[in-house]
Amino acid sequence: MPTLNDIKKKTLSPGIIGQYVHGALATLGHVTIEKGSLLAAHNHPHEQITMILEGTLEMKIGNEIHMLTEGMIHIIPSNVIHSAIAHSDCKLIDVFSPVREEYK
Repeated sequence: MPTLNDIKKKTLSPGIIGQYVHGALATLGHVTIEKGSLLAAHNHPHEQITMILEGTLEMKIGNEIHMLTEGMIHIIPSNVIHSAIAHSDCKLIDVFSPVREEYK
């Protein structure tokens, strides 16, 4: 059974690194984000659930801004435009359904 150290790292954008595992119906990601890193506005057909493990992440989801801190969870519906900026170094868990084939 793999551990986090066994999972290949994927650079999503500068300062944002993800490690992903895939089941038949969902993708689970462990993501580290360096302070000041920006995830540009985007959308995808996957429903996304984000849980902050460490740090402070400002997310714009649709037209609303959310300041997410340790322990907070947010659900991003399918096809909703969202972006983020890290106010500190962050670690988080992302779950996507269906599977993010492009992350394999």
